[in-house]
Amino acid sequence: MTPSDRVDARGPAGAETRTDGRSDALAGTDRDVVLIDGGTSLELLRRSSNKTPRHWSAEYLVTEPELVRQVHLDYIEAGARVITINAYSATFTRMAMVDAVDRVPQLQRLACELALAAREAAGARGADVRIAGCIPPLNGTYRHDRVRDHAANADEYARLAALQAPYVDLFLCETMSTAQEAHAAVAAVAAFGKPVWASWTLQDRGPRLRSGETLTEAARALAGLPVQAVLVNCCPPESISQALPELLATGLPAGGYANGFVEIPQTFLPGRTREQLATREDLDPEAYARCVMDWVRAGARIVGGCCEVGPAHIALLRDALLQAGCAVDADTDLEWPELEGWPEPQPLAAVITRLALDALPALLEAYLDLELEADLLSG
Repeated sequence: MTPSDRVDARGPAGAETRTDGRSDALAGTDRDVVLIDGGTSLELLRRSSNKTPRHWSAEYLVTEPELVRQVHLDYIEAGARVITINAYSATFTRMAMVDAVDRVPQLQRLACELALAAREAAGARGADVRIAGCIPPLNGTYRHDRVRDHAANADEYARLAALQAPYVDLFLCETMSTAQEAHAAVAAVAAFGKPVWASWTLQDRGPRLRSGETLTEAARALAGLPVQAVLVNCCPPESISQALPELLATGLPAGGYANGFVEIPQTFLPGRTREQLATREDLDPEAYARCVMDWVRAGARIVGGCCEVGPAHIALLRDALLQAGCAVDADTDLEWPELEGWPEPQPLAAVITRLALDALPALLEAYLDLELEADLLSG
């Protein structure tokens, strides 16, 4: 990203100071806005003395649970009305890379419980806070070329959603780099009867998905599925600004939450974020708030931050929203449009039963293999 592409830290050109302390640039945004949290994984890495966690951010769930709870609490106290559980790396695919698949249920449970504990610790401040389940990319963030086939993704997403559903208020399918990846995620979690938000990640220089698909194409791929909001995330704020017209054209509540990275290399490898990515120096809390307020003026109704956007950014953003007359502390339930053709939610027990039946052939095969091995040893 060239210097001319970046945010002008001096603020919007031509913004004049009003006698009441507000700037003309912040006027005219009187609406309800849902403020979500910022990045959790890198905030944990920044605060922890463990800079090389073997299980990525999921490791802190076990080794430093109080730190995870505190980060969630700091976001709530900063003004976030939606916090996402720290389960981005706690997937079956990611844990298979470190021979820890059997720990996924425990990690998912801890991620949910710590978010709930933070909300409870916030007292009255947390009364209207919603907990978002985390449905992330499975085989590499930003890498559209590593997205697996639809059936494989949908199966794992359903298993993750089954673990999160008893705890969360909504599902956030985030950082999707292809239309198919997002469809697999949304279709899998829709069966649990909770609100679903779909969020795609964009190229560093433009409003297209990292796959090259347009947002219009990606949104059309979700036709007939119960998506209640569309967002873009973990990309430069400039890309989100360019993408908003397409997002708003869907007629759904829309918004975004950007990262603070200089650029994402096309060869990015999962699990090595800090080694591969540099942090921008022009996105301090003030500059980031100016970017987000541009989105709000354009019609965004859900905003927050992703990697390298911390509690200080969210706190200042909350102040900017309040100063502009936006309601962020009132009831954060958006008036979701009624969409036709939504599938009837399945009871959680039915979904778990289906997942168990799907796994039965593999379990039976493993049992027969053990029986055969026992027979050979005894014979």
